[in-house]
Amino acid sequence: MNPDIEVLSTQVLSDDWYTLRKVTFRQRGADGTWTVQSREAYDRGNGAALLLVHPQRHTVILTRQFRLPAYMNGHPDGMLIEACAGLLDGEDPAAAIRREAEEETGFRVGPLQKVFEAYMSPGSVTEILHFFVAPYQDADRVSAGGGTGDEERIEVLELPLAEAVDMVADGRIRDGKTILLLQYVQLHGLPQLR
Repeated sequence: MNPDIEVLSTQVLSDDWYTLRKVTFRQRGADGTWTVQSREAYDRGNGAALLLVHPQRHTVILTRQFRLPAYMNGHPDGMLIEACAGLLDGEDPAAAIRREAEEETGFRVGPLQKVFEAYMSPGSVTEILHFFVAPYQDADRVSAGGGTGDEERIEVLELPLAEAVDMVADGRIRDGKTILLLQYVQLHGLPQLR
């Protein structure tokens, strides 16, 4: 652990959907003096994200769904276009994203390529997101997708990669994980079919 950080107290503020904690800690500065600070951290667990890419057609599979925080922050209809993603729920990242891909998009994923992992909002959220790309074929579709249960209402989109990149540039795609995965494929090329 970091010898320049000492946690003084942790208070659970909310434990409803996920856990919100207020942490008070001391931090030693470069001059050796200590300062006391308080921060809130939202713990929702770690997650994984996947961009499915068809290497011959140069298309991608994305989803569109309502996101309350985006709506509350001024997104006109709250509907965001995103790469498939979800929480690990105790699984390893590859198993979790395979499950999420089948539930959300209807595609059964073959070989995965893990490209990186990142903290997406480290100032307030504890989550590490594991990023993957994978090829898909029409034969990999096992259902219509759309999520599970009554709360998930997910629309599955198949778009040309070039159009998805244009949608980032003009603001129609505003989700950080999706932007990172699209840029990764632009820089490193398309995953290959098995």
